[in-house]
Amino acid sequence: MLLLKRQIHRYFLALAAIGLLCSTLLIYPVLPAFAEDEEESPRETVIQQIIHFIKGRNVHLRDETLTTMANTVYDESQLYELDYRLILAVIKVESNFRHDVVSNRGARGLMQIKPSLAKFIAKNAGVSYNGRGSLSEPENNIKLGVYHLSQLMEDFKDMATALHAYNAGPARVKGKLFNNKEPKNRFAKHVLSEYNKNIEVLPDME
Repeated sequence: MLLLKRQIHRYFLALAAIGLLCSTLLIYPVLPAFAEDEEESPRETVIQQIIHFIKGRNVHLRDETLTTMANTVYDESQLYELDYRLILAVIKVESNFRHDVVSNRGARGLMQIKPSLAKFIAKNAGVSYNGRGSLSEPENNIKLGVYHLSQLMEDFKDMATALHAYNAGPARVKGKLFNNKEPKNRFAKHVLSEYNKNIEVLPDME
């Protein structure tokens, strides 16, 4: 009788071991799927490359500020269907990635936005404008700048002309166009040069 009990006990132990082995084999194929989920999304990949790109320009910013800049550049470029590499080129030329710079004409921040313009377009750009100090905040400044540039691109249908208008003002550029004058300027050429450099080192959104 004792021998029979031992055999039954061993039988159930063997069944338990087989069940554990089968469970392991069933779970194992699922593991690679979890690993795939942990891979960076295309959005995160581009954002990390933007951060790396800005750091490579000898820009000394807190990681939090840098991450905010990169996320805002990406998100606003998607929202207004502009190439994020063009936005980075404008920021490079306008402020060299300094968020607190002020020009002698009163333009402020990363994309050199004037307070009068900011106040006029803030609502449409989705920004809560609370005075000049708002323009030193990277998220606000980039949102305003990208919105403004997108409107100029829509108005002029030409990148170089829109860039000239961004720098000189749309009224002045329209006046030149009316008089059949070439509306391009040094600023536009400089931005386009930086844009072409960015295209060589940064990936397309697709």
